[in-house]
Order: sequence, then C-alpha cells, then structure tokens
Amino acid sequence: MPQRDPVAPGQESVWDYPRPPRVERVDRRVRIVLGGAEIVDTGDVVRVLETSHPPVYYLPIADFAPGALTAGDGSSFCEFKGAAGYFDVHGGGQTRSRAAWTYPTPTPGFEVLVGRVAVYAQQMDRCEVDGIEVVPQPGRFYGGWITPEIVGPFKGGPGSMGW
Repeated sequence: MPQRDPVAPGQESVWDYPRPPRVERVDRRVRIVLGGAEIVDTGDVVRVLETSHPPVYYLPIADFAPGALTAGDGSSFCEFKGAAGYFDVHGGGQTRSRAAWTYPTPTPGFEVLVGRVAVYAQQMDRCEVDGIEVVPQPGRFYGGWITPEIVGPFKGGPGSMGW
C-alpha cells in the first residue's frame, strides 16, 4: 500500500473505503455539462466507495436531459457489481462515445444501481458536486470523482497498477 495523504477534519481517505465496495445514498447535488449544455442536475445521488478509488457517483437515467444518453457499444464486468453496459453521452451538439455506464442487473447488494448511470468526468466539460468542479480520477479506465474532501493517493495514477 502506498503512503497515505494526510487527512484533515472533514476529509475522507480513500484508504478507509472498503473492499468489496460500499454503496450509499448521499445528500449531494450533481450537475454535468457537455458542449456547453447542462445534461443533468439532480439531487438523487448514490455513490460507490472502494478502497483506493475516489467515489463514483450514480445518477438516475431518467434525470438526464432527453437525448443525452444513447446505447453505446461494448460491455465490461466488475467482480463486485456484475456486467456493465455503456452509453454515448450527447450535449450541446457534442458526443462522447462510451462516456457513461450502467449496471442493468447488478449483483446482490448493488440493486440500488438499477436505473442509474455513472459518467466519466474527464470526457465532460464540467462535472460538479454541490457546485464544486470535480477532478477526474487518474487513468482512462477509472471513473471516480475527486472533490476537496477526498484524499488519496488514488488508484490510476503513475505507479499504481500494483496496488
């Protein structure tokens, strides 16, 4: 395990998150902008917390602007949550292929993810949690969102493959 970053009052260390991951509803507001257009603004938020990863936020598919999500190519598998499908994300005349994912039939313990989608922050113009712009988790594969109250180090950065 790498050296942990210091944790100040009001912060969470990703090294205190569990494995297997925990799912929790949170009282947060999430807003996403693509192509200058707001594609979602919702307070119906669930986050998944997993050791060494910043939180991944899952939002109701129904809360996205009409036409913002269309079925994308491919699938993947998470040892904890099951089979994932992808969405292409559209906003302001722009499209980002496979920029969001969902678990249509997640494994037991993750049923709250049904009908929800997570979005890769690095592919959007802006993603916010409670009005604060997030920093995308390092690496192309990971979808965590880093906010000021979350400290690492985070999986996905250089040298983290063996964690």
